Amino acid sequence: MSRNAALAAIIIIIIIIAGAAWALMRGGGGGGGGGEQVGTITIGMSISLTGKFQDEGHQALCGALAAVNWYNKHGGITVGGKTYKLKLIYYDDQSQRDRVQSVYTKLITSDHAQFLLAPYSSGLTSAAASIAEQYKIVMISHGGASDAIFEKGYHYIVQVLTPASKYFASSLEIVKENVPDAKIAFIWESSEFSKSVIKGAAQKAQELGLQVVYNQSYPKGTTDFTPYVQQAMQAGANVLIGGGHFDDGQHLISTAKNLGWKLKFISILVAPAQPNFPDAVGEDAAIGVAAPAQWAPSVNYSPDNVPSGYTWAGPTTDEWLSEFQNLTKNYKDCQGIEAPAYQAAEAGASIVFLVEAIKKANSLDSTAVRDAMNDLALYTFFGKLKIDPQTGKQVAHEMVVIQWQKINGELKLVVVYPPEVAEAQPLIAPPNWWS
Repeated sequence: MSRNAALAAIIIIIIIIAGAAWALMRGGGGGGGGGEQVGTITIGMSISLTGKFQDEGHQALCGALAAVNWYNKHGGITVGGKTYKLKLIYYDDQSQRDRVQSVYTKLITSDHAQFLLAPYSSGLTSAAASIAEQYKIVMISHGGASDAIFEKGYHYIVQVLTPASKYFASSLEIVKENVPDAKIAFIWESSEFSKSVIKGAAQKAQELGLQVVYNQSYPKGTTDFTPYVQQAMQAGANVLIGGGHFDDGQHLISTAKNLGWKLKFISILVAPAQPNFPDAVGEDAAIGVAAPAQWAPSVNYSPDNVPSGYTWAGPTTDEWLSEFQNLTKNYKDCQGIEAPAYQAAEAGASIVFLVEAIKKANSLDSTAVRDAMNDLALYTFFGKLKIDPQTGKQVAHEMVVIQWQKINGELKLVVVYPPEVAEAQPLIAPPNWWS
């Protein structure tokens, strides 16, 4: 071969290699639905990694990331014949309402987030919703349950969790069925979320003919619950319903136990759902404490039992749990989490709902995706998901009641209601509260 011929051959080889590399960079290697790999769908999120909501915030972040990772490992999303991977960008809002709007403005204008996950808690979600509406970008609420958020005429925020007004409905059903002499005390945090919850609970108690003997809110940040507990005890209350979030919930339970309040049933918001609740209040106080929960790992939502009118979507429970557990071992903002609480699952479900809407719209246009959400009826590892088209409020998801019980010598958080998915009977008048 002549020198010129050899040089020509080398040039041809270089061109072929360069072309192959370019094709790989462009996604020409296939995978993920057969579309061309062209880029990333960016989802923005403000979440509480410090401050009051940090326990719930870490759960929510890692639950959302677990779903993102599952979709990416399964090829991403094909839209318009092209395949995209998901990317979640997030910032710590420090549990502060005044940080939320600036964070979301940054996510939209600087990070160019195409879709949004709301912060954790109703107060922070309410602050974020106006920014989503201003920029006309879909926002999924995974931790903002207050009905009031969805009664302000917003179009771009939608909800995957059960609304606050229905949180204590099942707990009160347990009271009705098991505590014939029930006298209820509502002790609750003065927040948008808890206000919606107790308003709905009061209506449900009235419907069931239950007696409420004490109903009092407390300021955010309260740690000394002595006056509230003493007043409720003096009123003769033997059932406690209320709370707000983790910090106040643990102090409320500790105070009630330390003052010797003999309670036949206890159900408070958020705190008992966290795996570290017994460490915070002590095992003796934790036994018998229940909570309304959006989800529990033991509830069998699977592709094998899809209800009529619904379509299975997203990872199975085992698949999502596997991704979650990987994150707790390997990802810095998830390390130290003992087990997923429902705040993790509802955030994961928000990714599923968003992805399925994008696929149905076959578009990345936020308005088109929001419109597509109106027609979704999904069955997921989190349960049923369907929204009211006018308000974006969740109308299909069903809650369970979980309770700390000692079973075969081991303290466990078990589902006690509704009966068809219960792992154990509700513990009424727990002996540790009556000793």
